[in-house]
Amino acid sequence: MPRTAKSFIAPAYLLACLILGGSAQGVWQNMGLQLAGLGIIAWAAANGDELLPKTAKPLLWTLIAAVAVVVVQLVPLPPSIWAHGMRARIGDGYALLGTPLPMLPLSVTPYDSLNALLGLIPPLALFCAILRLGAHRASWLAAGLLAGAVAGIILGALQVASHGLVSPWYLYPQTNRGLGVGFFANANHMADLLVVALPFVAALAAAGRSRNVQRYSALLAVLAAVALLLIVGIALNGSLAGYALAVPVIAASLLIVSSSARNLRVPIAVAAGLAMLAAVAALASTSIGSATIGQDASSSVQSREQILNTTGQAIGDTMPFGSGLGSFVKVYPIYESADRVTPEYVIHAHNDYAEVALELGVPGILLMLVFLGWWAAAARAAWQTGGGSPYARAASIASAAILVHSLVDFPLRTAGIGATFAMCLALMIDRRPQQRHEPNDLRPARHLIVT
Repeated sequence: MPRTAKSFIAPAYLLACLILGGSAQGVWQNMGLQLAGLGIIAWAAANGDELLPKTAKPLLWTLIAAVAVVVVQLVPLPPSIWAHGMRARIGDGYALLGTPLPMLPLSVTPYDSLNALLGLIPPLALFCAILRLGAHRASWLAAGLLAGAVAGIILGALQVASHGLVSPWYLYPQTNRGLGVGFFANANHMADLLVVALPFVAALAAAGRSRNVQRYSALLAVLAAVALLLIVGIALNGSLAGYALAVPVIAASLLIVSSSARNLRVPIAVAAGLAMLAAVAALASTSIGSATIGQDASSSVQSREQILNTTGQAIGDTMPFGSGLGSFVKVYPIYESADRVTPEYVIHAHNDYAEVALELGVPGILLMLVFLGWWAAAARAAWQTGGGSPYARAASIASAAILVHSLVDFPLRTAGIGATFAMCLALMIDRRPQQRHEPNDLRPARHLIVT
């Protein structure tokens, strides 16, 4: 396949994930993305043209270890291993029936674990398409991301304008009606897309400086219009997450386009970091689905603090192996306070780190620490003088916003945001060739002086 044609594959797949992968409710859409993703992964495994950069290997091994942990959770094991903690209740059920304890997997919901594992396919496929197949251009990936965001804003405007609560433009039955959610079911996830698109506007502006004056002026005009549209989209979306995260992201994005701000890099980075922490604190103080900061929750399914406390109890009872990937929705009700239960139910912990700790136990916690260590090193390398490209720096800002939002929500549980995050990780990886030194280069030169 010609190089130019192949370069469309990753941007096109990213755009498809943004349009079709907005919710787990889209069963057929997600299945299509997974089947296409399997094809990309198989192609990358069989005919990859690019050697993986050295900095990508730790991330790849972390992913392989994560898959291995889930596979081990699906293997039937003797009762001496699984019948402890929360699983002892399962053993009690068999005892009441007078039935010997069978061999069972560590995952209390093995089919849900398998389904959750399949959800990793789209992000992994995009990651392979970028790093293994080289089927991308960074500018086209940024353009694909912005195209998905703009299309989502247009759809969101139709959703809000056509009598939001009864609008036929919403794609999923369970959604935030009255808000501009675009191709997503959750307004917070649409806000994530709009916020993470902002740094890539700055990256395109910084990367286009090599063009002639006329073309660069035209590019800046288009990008200014897109940036304004993204800000309007955040307002139309109405998500507190969008408002809270946009401020530090915009501040950090200024560092990409302003070479004169190099001396201000540390102060701006500190200010952006503090703003990000303030955003998390503000979001943590809200009830789920609230419209104002500090709005009280009326039930256990609306209070983030209550959900986190209940999840913490479950984590302690499922250590060290966890309850199984994808088991949260079945495990959480066991620990809910009966006097606060309502007809609504909790499907996620609204803290992805706590949910991973519950489902994967100690191995999951260790994997998260390893990944965050890798991410911090990659982000630092992207911002070093002479280091990463504008796209790598934009990716570090965008992925930071997603990681921070994961403290109070679950954005990575959708194929759309998951694929965007995978794109950011791939762009952050250092692709500079390793310098090789010949043995002669390691010894000082000797000179013969003739007098």
